[in-house]
Amino acid sequence: MKKKLNINRRDFINGFALSLTAGTTLSPFELLANENLALSSAYYPPAMTGMRGSHKGSYEIAHSLAWAGTKFDEPKHQTDTKYDLIVVGGGLSGLSAAYFYRQRYGKDAKILVIDNHDDFGGHAKRNEFTVDGEKLIGYGGSQSIDTPSSYSAPAKKLLKDIGVITERFYDYYDQDFFGARNLKRGLYFSNDLYGKDHVVENLLRAHLDKNDNDLIDILSKFPLANESKIALINLLKSKKNYLQDEPSLAKRIALMRATSYSDFLRKFVEVPEEVVLLYRDSHRGLWGVGWDALSTLEAYKANMPGTRYLDLEVKSANPHNMYDREEPYIFHFPDGNAGVARALVNKLIPDSMSVDTMEAQVKAKVDYNALDLKSSKVRIRLNSSVVKVEHTSNQRSVNVVYINNGKSYRVVGRHVVMACYNNMLPHLCPELPIEQKEALNYATKIPLVYMSIAVRNWRAFSNLGFHSITIPQPKLMHSFGLDFPVSMGDYNFPQNPNQPTILHGTYVPTDPDKGLSAKEQAINGRRQLYEISFAQFEHDIIEQMQGSLKGGGFDAERDIAGITVNRWPHGYAWEYNDYSDPAEYNPYNGPHIKGRARIGRISIANSDASAYAYVDGAIDAADRAVNEQLQLQVM
Repeated sequence: MKKKLNINRRDFINGFALSLTAGTTLSPFELLANENLALSSAYYPPAMTGMRGSHKGSYEIAHSLAWAGTKFDEPKHQTDTKYDLIVVGGGLSGLSAAYFYRQRYGKDAKILVIDNHDDFGGHAKRNEFTVDGEKLIGYGGSQSIDTPSSYSAPAKKLLKDIGVITERFYDYYDQDFFGARNLKRGLYFSNDLYGKDHVVENLLRAHLDKNDNDLIDILSKFPLANESKIALINLLKSKKNYLQDEPSLAKRIALMRATSYSDFLRKFVEVPEEVVLLYRDSHRGLWGVGWDALSTLEAYKANMPGTRYLDLEVKSANPHNMYDREEPYIFHFPDGNAGVARALVNKLIPDSMSVDTMEAQVKAKVDYNALDLKSSKVRIRLNSSVVKVEHTSNQRSVNVVYINNGKSYRVVGRHVVMACYNNMLPHLCPELPIEQKEALNYATKIPLVYMSIAVRNWRAFSNLGFHSITIPQPKLMHSFGLDFPVSMGDYNFPQNPNQPTILHGTYVPTDPDKGLSAKEQAINGRRQLYEISFAQFEHDIIEQMQGSLKGGGFDAERDIAGITVNRWPHGYAWEYNDYSDPAEYNPYNGPHIKGRARIGRISIANSDASAYAYVDGAIDAADRAVNEQLQLQVM
């Protein structure tokens, strides 16, 4: 009989686990129903574990509205004061919109931010654990500030204004941490697919300068057929132009765009299927889909094996090329971009944190009691699902109806910024033109799960010589490993393998090798995600970790201290995919431009409106939306 894991501070309720302050036994739903919630010091969402992200209570009303067309009662009378700006959505874009409006309109602006989750930040979510007396901080969504030098002027200024000084991360991020400890990337072949559990150095992206003997020695240990091993070695060492029979550059590019990288490996490189499947899922974490639904042109940009000598020069319409960064990928708070969200809230509602620097902010605890006070010019109202946004009869303001704890409320704003999931807008805004609704419906969100796994030590990684593990054809996580080695303020990344730490795992549900587009796979993946219980997540996480790390002495029952599953069925904003979207679509051209058009006193933000799933996409959308509304005041 399997023993129950010795995971502290957990209380399972129908597959949902939670952890609040020590000694708390109330569930999040009981807390939400508590009339004295605003006075309860127990309410602290970052410390909740179990099923987080789109947690129970955050999505049911939206699903009822979108799937069943449910109509909700609208209060006849206004239930709150009138605001200068109401922001629907408390993620990075919504918080940025509130900040921009207050900065440009004036500090007397009355602003209300409404969000359906129990915490602010949207996907920029903070996870906390206390393990053996040590406070651990991790991230459950939006990960890092990517290439800040490429940000627009308003986005750069916002970061500076809220005290996020990106240059300091060169001191805080230990770029030599893994190299100094000889920790490499690992590749895990699972017993259920390959007949035995086996972990080796991940050389699937090895370059030509890799020593031949080392390469062959490691690849020979792969549990593959000899034919596959030989094909894999040849693929990695090849300098061949597999498209040399097509002399026309334009036709080569067209062919590459129309051919998935998986099919390129099959048809042009002619490797066995076993090799194709080794690579298929390696890009899931970046694009939200595998190489069966990404083009060979994308693979060329990513410098994937077999494409390195295709003799092309391809310019990207991406605001910053993710493959040729001019800056290292180091701009990471211990809690990811929750650090940016917290910096925004600290500026909008100073009493919520009362700290002066981004370093002091890392270990500061937000006072959630201070977020929605009548005395504050800016208020953040959580656990509130908006169900209708419509202009008043005189067109001089906007009614916003929302549900909180089963009751309907109506607030009025002179201006509204919709910084929520853009696909919900046709269900929330009855005044949207049909053409705009159709444009909004073009895209969908990419489902995503970020798992934070608190462990009492990381000796297994040290013993094996790996800092992260990639898993081909994964049952759940396609990668997991040690977090970014960032120490800032009074928070220090664990230097010793005997210290507790947080491991980060990633899972993007897809439906591969069925001829489905990225969008179709996202929709199917989202359905899968809603059907997975926390208990199943826990089981699969443990199975994958135990199978891959047991050679380093890992014991799940002894070493795992807590698990938080940040489930985002509506995760990444849709970015145009040159394999399934028209070639001319990019962040500057596509249906999202028409979809984000202003509707009177209602403007549209969120990274969806930028077709760009990065922090600056969210900030730039907020900047544009606020400017649209402020211009109305001078018209």
